Amino acid sequence: MSKVIYDMSTSLDGFVVATGSTPEEPLGKGGERLHEWAMGGDEAAHGLMDSAGSEAGAYICGRRTYDDSLRWWGADGPTGARRLPLFVVTHRSPEDAPGNSVYTFVTDGIESALRQAREVAGGQDIFVMGGPDLGRQFIRAGLVDHIGVHVVPVLFGGGKRFIDDIGDGHIGLEVVSVVDTPLATHILYRIVK
Repeated sequence: MSKVIYDMSTSLDGFVVATGSTPEEPLGKGGERLHEWAMGGDEAAHGLMDSAGSEAGAYICGRRTYDDSLRWWGADGPTGARRLPLFVVTHRSPEDAPGNSVYTFVTDGIESALRQAREVAGGQDIFVMGGPDLGRQFIRAGLVDHIGVHVVPVLFGGGKRFIDDIGDGHIGLEVVSVVDTPLATHILYRIVK
């Protein structure tokens, strides 16, 4: 059965969006620093991305991530030519979504988005990406199997936190893997259930 992986890049002080977020700079002032590890020429980082991508069957994101990223993704979504399905959790579907795209807009909650993603993933992994609000909802609902974190060596001092307000109880984690690259340290945790 597919694993559900909540995966994000974060600053060392735990922010996934820097202060000053605008539609032009959705990750805040200097926030694109969080993605440099994925965009650069680091062979180890590209190997990690290729490995995760080969295990992915579907993605889930929130509406804000979709709105902020559509200009770069286009109809093919975040996986480009692979065109893996992306389920967008939203209160209302957009009127101007690109035709022949990979996007499915889910208006009836995260459980429905996950069910639909599982149906098309063919047993491969499902990645929850793009925003801390959606990740928090999945964690609180007990729907996440693994948490992938890419810790970038920068301190933002403020912004939106990676994981915040997940409820009263502790959630146990086990380290699955740690890979250190020049632009980030990549840690995969398994949630102990």
